Amino acid sequence: MNRRLPIAVAIAMTAITALPATAAAASDPHLPDTYVVSEEPGFQPEGIEVTPNGTIYVSSIGNGDVLRGHVTSTRFELFASGAAAGRAHAVGLHADSHGRLYVAGQTQLDVYRADGTLLTTLRPESGPVGEPFLNDLVITPHAVYVTDSTNAVVWRAPLGDEIGPLERWFDARTVVPGFPPEFMYLNGIDASEDGETLLVSSQGLEKLIRVDVADRSGELVDLGGHSFGPDGIELRGTTLYAVLNYAAPGGAQGVYVAELDETLRHGQVIASAAEGFATPTTLAVTRGRVLVVNSQIDDGAGTPPYTISAVDDPIAD
Repeated sequence: MNRRLPIAVAIAMTAITALPATAAAASDPHLPDTYVVSEEPGFQPEGIEVTPNGTIYVSSIGNGDVLRGHVTSTRFELFASGAAAGRAHAVGLHADSHGRLYVAGQTQLDVYRADGTLLTTLRPESGPVGEPFLNDLVITPHAVYVTDSTNAVVWRAPLGDEIGPLERWFDARTVVPGFPPEFMYLNGIDASEDGETLLVSSQGLEKLIRVDVADRSGELVDLGGHSFGPDGIELRGTTLYAVLNYAAPGGAQGVYVAELDETLRHGQVIASAAEGFATPTTLAVTRGRVLVVNSQIDDGAGTPPYTISAVDDPIAD
């Protein structure tokens, strides 16, 4: 989710060249270029998840619903009602290896079975700034980590035979002491393949934060001093796909790809696809393409239909 912030580190981004970083599968020309998520006024899609079998889940920041579709079809159906769960907003969402779907819903984290049955609801505490705004999440072999945009913290729930409670796990204020936490606005999050390193986006800092899971230490990722505060992100190996809306270079909102070193501490932006989107919020990389959510949240409630745009992977051969 994008928020216009009064404090930002505005640094001009230098020219981006589309250089191939890692091989990507060729896109399927038979798949739709545009998916119609909803024609309901005010729906406003925000998050997206695509499972290995091609199932697409999309969340609504407008009413808390989660819809389900497939990469081969342009239409979606209701998977989980926001009203039934007591959830007014649905933001980030991800599925685990057991087929369960985790949905960040501002003040709650809801977990669903694959058939749409609500399994459990986890609620974090308030503070230190105020009521939490659970925004995005990542699932690792041992835990689920959730960003809190209000409080500049990352919450953690352990995963085992059961899903444990949310605990305040990482405080981003330790990375940039003195920066007002309410303006850090943590957003996208993803993890390394082994789950030992997290990348967290701070739209307020216009930076990525690298978090070492073992000791909970954080540091800013060096992208050559450039402004880079994504909304949604997806990490594949050392390649980071990101959606920039707030403070996008030259106002060109869209997909930006950064190649990082093996430690995920340094890197550079190598490619972009930044045309034709309507306040994109997040993405999913699948089948040689990038699916981008057009939230329209810069335009009030926006105007139906609300869509997902499919573009070729910017670094595909």
